[in-house]
This record gives sequence, C-alpha cells and structure tokens, in this order.
Amino acid sequence: MPLRVLIADDHELFRQGLKTLLTGNGLSVEAEASNGREAVRLARSLEPDLAILDISMPELSGLETARQIARDTPATRSILLTMHSENPYVREAMLAGVNGYVLKSQAFAELSKAIAIVMSGSVYLSPGISSALRQATQKENDPNPEPLSPREREVLQLIAEGHTNKGIAHALSISVKTVETHRGSIMRKLDVHETAGLVRYAIRRGLTSV
Repeated sequence: MPLRVLIADDHELFRQGLKTLLTGNGLSVEAEASNGREAVRLARSLEPDLAILDISMPELSGLETARQIARDTPATRSILLTMHSENPYVREAMLAGVNGYVLKSQAFAELSKAIAIVMSGSVYLSPGISSALRQATQKENDPNPEPLSPREREVLQLIAEGHTNKGIAHALSISVKTVETHRGSIMRKLDVHETAGLVRYAIRRGLTSV
C-alpha cells in the first residue's frame, strides 16, 4: 500500500508541484489544505501516514499544526517546509514534535530522502542545520520554555495576523469575552503590554512571518 500523505501549504502552485513530485514517486496524496486549521481537521479525519506542512500558514502556523497533529494523531509523522534556517525556528519545530525540517529552497531535491528517513523513525534536518540542535531542544534542557498554552498560541497568532477580538472569537468558536481573557493572560505571561510586542514575540517563536 502506498504511503498516504497530507499536504498543507497556502500557495496552490507549490502544493501542486509537491503533489506531482510525490505521486511520481509512488506516494498517495490523500488530501490538501491551504491553512493549518484545515490541515488539523483533515489529519484527524484521515489519519495519514505523513503530513507535509508549510511553516507559514494563515490561521494556524505549521508549528502549531504539527503540535496538534502530534497530539491528536500520533501515528502521523510530520515534515515542515520552511524558508527559515535560523536556530529559533528549528528549535521550536523540534519542540513541536516535527520529524523532518526541510528548507524550501532545497525541498524538491531533498524531499524523497527526508521522507525515507522520517518514515524509518529518524529525524531529518536539511544540510547546514546542526544535528546537535536536536539535543539542545529537549524540553528538560530548555532554558526558555514556551510559557503559553496551545490555545493562547492560537490566539496570539491570530492577533499577530491582525484579527479583531470578534474575528478571533469567530475563528476559534469561542466568546469575545474568552478572547479578551486569553489576550490578557498572554500579555501578563510575556510581560508585554502592546500589540506590537505581541507581534514581535509571535515572529520570534515562528508562529507567524507577518
């Protein structure tokens, strides 16, 4: 039986290129998503063998998508595609439970190798990204653990993307009052008191690239 794959990327042309590459190598692309929230829903429904995720997606970042997939469908392995080779992004990806980290600039050349390594149970990092970083990103050794809850990270990404409290409430199916409570909690935990500071934190943590 061919490997069952979910692709999530908000650029349709890139998704189609990936699909052509994967199907040409005998894999079965079961579903495509244009944002992280849709990818999580499809992963829960289909339980694919592998999810290939763009790191920068609207509504839910690739990092948060990977976290939720790892939690909800632990048998699904994940590969993150990104333009970012900086250590903070790689570090957050490892903490999110990502199995592979592939630079978009090398994606088509590397992907077949990355898939084989990931599906064998190992972790794949693009060349140039120190493999020693895996050990440095273990939670028990993390000097700066993520202080926010999963829901707070979702709210923070939507704040950083410019959504209003009402828009966030609609997107997450919660009340405006609950959004305001989350916003206050985020600001308190981060000791940040203006939206610009929240946006900067979200960018540093790889939640958004805006």
